[in-house]
Amino acid sequence: MLAQNKKIVLGILGGLFCFNLLAWIAVYDLSGQKFLEVTFFDIGQGDAILIETPQGHQVLIDGGPGSTILGKLADEMPFWDRTIDLIILSHPEADHLTGFLKILRRYKVENILWTGVKRNTAAFEEWQKLIEEERIKEGAEIKTAQAGQKINLSKRFPCYFEILYPFEDLSGKEFTDSNNTSIVIRLVYGNNSFLFTGDAYQSVETEILEKGTNVDSDILKISHHGSKTSSGEKFIAGVSPAVAIISAGKNNSYNHPHQETLEILQKYDIDILRTDIDGDIKIISDSKNYGVSTF
Repeated sequence: MLAQNKKIVLGILGGLFCFNLLAWIAVYDLSGQKFLEVTFFDIGQGDAILIETPQGHQVLIDGGPGSTILGKLADEMPFWDRTIDLIILSHPEADHLTGFLKILRRYKVENILWTGVKRNTAAFEEWQKLIEEERIKEGAEIKTAQAGQKINLSKRFPCYFEILYPFEDLSGKEFTDSNNTSIVIRLVYGNNSFLFTGDAYQSVETEILEKGTNVDSDILKISHHGSKTSSGEKFIAGVSPAVAIISAGKNNSYNHPHQETLEILQKYDIDILRTDIDGDIKIISDSKNYGVSTF
């Protein structure tokens, strides 16, 4: 009888312990889900930006050159997670595209957003082949970016993308230099905002300003790795960021970022962070405030 009572008591205590543990896990999960994380990877001379939404979805803007992105994602994502909710190719130049070829072979990708512009390169041909395979075999949705589109990233939190450029459907058009076809996209999470500009030149920046588009953002990903071809003074003043992120490779042959760009940013007292100097750069937002760390 005593042994039976002991078993009953232990069973009750075990059940209470499990219930308590589950409750704490639920509380932890709920508290953790309110944060948006944006990580600008030190990927070399290229761009790769991982966004983890308040509900735990992953969005990758550009894949950088080579296979470095695979190691970066392995550090940021759980080892069992082999799904990326959305990849965004800003434009099909090798320093933004090549890493995606590795990603598409390793991960299941549920949604693909790009401009549809064509390039006469082997990497581009492989990109087209792989995204079509992802569509057929995995059911990935492939979407063409155009200004005016809005992409909601959370059902519970005010978190979304606004596409600011290109202004027209560029599907099937071929360019020898696709930098100026870059998707320009603004991420809004409550009171905090991020602007991603790909490699767009000053001419695109001017077009966006002339349209009266709201570009005001807390964080600006500086276009074209800090090249003087981008980041015109009027555009920088219009965005009025508190922080500017420059993604560039160490000792790159283009001498990015250019001094002209740095001087404009310094003129407006903008904090400058650089992947070639600071390494990976992570920004965490709770929709009202944000913090910046480098590692």
